Amino acid sequence: MIRRAPKMSLSALLPGRKGALPAFLALGLLATPVVSERAMAQDAPVRVLATVEMIADVARNVGGDCVQVEALLGPGIDPHYYSATASDVTRLSEADLILYVDFALEEQLAAVLERLSARRPTIGVLAASLDPEDLREDPDEPGQVDPHIWMDASLWARTAPVIGDALAEQRPDCADAIAARVDAYTVQLQALYDWAGESIATIPQDQRRLVTAHDAFEYYAAAYGMEASEAIEGISTASEASIGDIREVADYVITHGVAAVFVETTVSPRTIEALVQEVRARGTGIEIGGELYSDAMGEAGTPGGTYIGMIYENTVTIVEALGGTPAPLPEALADWAQEWDVAP
Repeated sequence: MIRRAPKMSLSALLPGRKGALPAFLALGLLATPVVSERAMAQDAPVRVLATVEMIADVARNVGGDCVQVEALLGPGIDPHYYSATASDVTRLSEADLILYVDFALEEQLAAVLERLSARRPTIGVLAASLDPEDLREDPDEPGQVDPHIWMDASLWARTAPVIGDALAEQRPDCADAIAARVDAYTVQLQALYDWAGESIATIPQDQRRLVTAHDAFEYYAAAYGMEASEAIEGISTASEASIGDIREVADYVITHGVAAVFVETTVSPRTIEALVQEVRARGTGIEIGGELYSDAMGEAGTPGGTYIGMIYENTVTIVEALGGTPAPLPEALADWAQEWDVAP
C-alpha cells in the first residue's frame, strides 16, 4: 500500500526536471506495506475512514458489502479549516484504510495523516489518480494544486479504480466484485459529466459565468463549458475576504451583466450578501441564485448526500438561476434517480 506524499506541488510531478524521479517512482518509494490484522480477517468488511464524504461515497459505491465506510467531516464542515480532535485521531488509528484528497484541501489534518501513514494504509487520491496535466494551479499559491477535482465528474471517476485497488488489496476475495462495481460506477460518472455539460449548454452564452463565495468551481467551469468562474475568496478559505475583494467581484458582476451569484454550504453567506448589497448600491440588479455544495456534500439520506446528487443538484441550481433548462437524465443514471426519487 502506498503512503502518499503531502500537499502536491505541480512542479514536483512535471516530467523532465533535472534529477527528478518520475512521479510514479517517487511516490512508490514511500510505500509502506501495512495491512491491519482486522483487514486480514476475510469475513470482516474493510473499515474505511475518508476525510470528506465525496471520497467516502466513491468507496461505498465500489466496495459494496465488502466495506464499512465513514467520513470524518460531515455536511457543512469546511475541510480547509478543520483540525483533528482526539476522537478523530482514535477513529483514524482504528481504520484499515484512510483516504484523503490532498493537503491543499485538508490543510489542518496534514500532520496527523502523515504520522498515521506509517502505521495505516493512507492514500491521497488526487496524487494517486491524476496526471499533472489534468490539474489546475492555485493562482494565490504558485506551484500548488487546486484540490477541488470532484467538481469534474470525469476526473473524479479516476479515483474509483485507485480506491477499488486499495480495497481489493485488503480483501482479495472481493476483488472481482469490486472491479465490476468500479466499471459500473465509472459509467455512471461519465454519464453525469455528459449530462452536466448538456445542461450548462442551455444557459445563454453570455450568462455562463459562475460567481461564488470561494474559488472551488474552476474545475466545474472548465469541465462543463462555463465561460468563467469568479469568487470572492481564493481556493483556500483560510483567509478572510476583504472589502477590496468584494468590490473587485462587484466590478466583474456589473461589467459582465451576471444575473445571479451563489452561496455555498461550507462558507458563510456574509460575503455573497455583501457582494449583492454592493452591486445593488451601484444601481445594478442581482439575485442570489441558490446554495451550492462545494467542499462538502448534503445531508445523509438526501440526493445531495451522494456524489452524483451533489453534482446534479449544483447543476440544476446553476442552470435554472442563469436562464437554462436542465437536460433529461440519461439512462445510465436511471437507477440512481429511482433510488432517490429524482425525476429523470
